Order: sequence, then C-alpha cells, then structure tokens
Amino acid sequence: MTLLNVKSLSVAFKGHRAVNDISFHVDKGEILGVVGESGCGKSLTSLAVIGLQPSVMRVSGYIDFLGQNVLALNEREWQQIRGDGISMIFQEPMTALNPVMTIGNQIAEMFELHRRCDKNAAKVLALEMLEKVHIPDPSKRFDAFPHELSGGMRQRVMIAMALACEPSLIIADEPTTALDVTVQAQVLDLLEELRENTDTAIMFISHNLAVVSQIADRVIVMYAGRIVERATPEVLFSSPKHPYTQGLIASLPVMGESHEELYAIPGTVPALDERGVGCVFADRCNRTSDVCRAEQPEETLVDNNHAVACHHIGEA
Repeated sequence: MTLLNVKSLSVAFKGHRAVNDISFHVDKGEILGVVGESGCGKSLTSLAVIGLQPSVMRVSGYIDFLGQNVLALNEREWQQIRGDGISMIFQEPMTALNPVMTIGNQIAEMFELHRRCDKNAAKVLALEMLEKVHIPDPSKRFDAFPHELSGGMRQRVMIAMALACEPSLIIADEPTTALDVTVQAQVLDLLEELRENTDTAIMFISHNLAVVSQIADRVIVMYAGRIVERATPEVLFSSPKHPYTQGLIASLPVMGESHEELYAIPGTVPALDERGVGCVFADRCNRTSDVCRAEQPEETLVDNNHAVACHHIGEA
C-alpha cells in the first residue's frame, strides 16, 4: 500500500528551483532513504511533504498522502495531518525541543492536543512513550529539561514525540548527524524496531550513504534538487551507475584499508542561480560531453527497481 506519492515536486526560491521536478513514493511499513550532500534539496523536500517549507518558497507539483493532495490544504487542515498522519524528527533536538519545558510535558502535550486527553491520562501515555524508546527510569526523566539529557536521549525524546499519535509516516531529517557512532547505531536500531512493531513508514534523510544503507529498504540519491539514481541499498553499493553515486561510495572509508587521503568529489554543489539546462552534475563529472551540458538526462530503468538519470550510464 502506497502512503505517500510525490509527483513532479518543485520548490522554488526567487524563480530558482531548489527542488526540481522530482517524483517518488513511500509504501506502508517501508523505510525510504534519501541521500545527498548538503544543498541537494533533501531537507526542503521533507519540509514540503509536511507543509513546513519557508514562506518565501513556492511549492508546485502533487503530494498525495493517503489519497489526499496535501498541497491543497490550509493551515487548519494541515494541523490535523501533522502528528496524527505525518510526524517529523528534526536534525537537532536542542533547537526543536522547548528548553523551558520538561521533556515529559512536551510529550504529554501531544496527547492533550491530538487525543484530547486530560493531564493525568496524557502523563501516563507520555511515560509509556518514554519507556517505548528505551529511556531509562522514565518517571525520573519525565521531569528533566532538554539540557539535562545527552544528545542520544534528546533524540529518543524526539522519536517519542513523533510516534506519540501513531502516525502512518515519520520523516527523519538527519536524525543521527550530531551523535557519536555508538549512539547513532542505537538510534538506527530503535527506528527499525519501532517500524517492525508499529508498521510505520519512515522517510530517512541523510548525507551519509553508509548510514542510509544500514536502515533503508530503498534509496533515492539527490543532487542539486534532482533525483539522479534510485535502487535498493544492495544494488546501489554493488552496481552504482551514476557518477555522483559512485563518487559518494568511493569517498567512504573501508575497514582494514589505510589511505593517506580519502577520495573527494571535486567541486561543490552549484548555487541555485548556477544550475543550467543540462545535467546538474556536469561541472563535477569526468564523463561530461556536449549533450550533458545541453540536455537534462531522463531517468532510465536499468534493472528492476533501479533507475538512473545519466547520458552515459555504465561508462567507466
């Protein structure tokens, strides 16, 4: 069952498209990984899906969530969707959580607002959520403020808030970026456990392809506002076709191998006003030809569930 179906989504700022005509879907109980460098449009895509894009941004296209075009909703209607239908785990809990409100009350507030619970019932449910995300001694942590918790604990609180109203879809925007490797693994395990127990779908956004490969069922690779490749993690790592994906994989350190210097893709993501009519990766690619600068490549299906947008698929 498809929960989210995005078609021809664009997000523009002052006439320049930060997200440019992308389409994808998320199925029930699935984890979709969205990967790419900073500035590739991953977070803007997620904000558009939940209706939280900056007011200066213009969104066009079609976003179908459970049969409803959410781009047509007003703010009051959006408030019915957020929390109940779609929830979001933000990248930095310290800026997302209220610093002067205990974490228990912040979770309880979700039940008061969305489930119309009284304070006592909301507290009981909040304690259950703290226990569900494996926060030790929930009754004690209930009265803690965000600054009194570790980064990993704060991220668990964010996950508890996102899950509070049993949404069909959770958008996790770089949820492990600020965490050390051990805590990062714990958060990934927690998300997988919750997906298995609740059948909630997750749209997992990260700049780290290795992290995404650990948790995702499918992966889409974004570059400069476009989707350049999509496949399962296994196929993406074993047979990447787009030069950008190949560069991302080549830049990952390999256990047991020593390198004086890790590989880095030359150049940077082009600014919004520097993106021409051709392939957005042309200036950083070693395969660039005249057609790359003249025409945006169409997405081509190279294998079952493996698609690539490149004029020179498979060339070394």
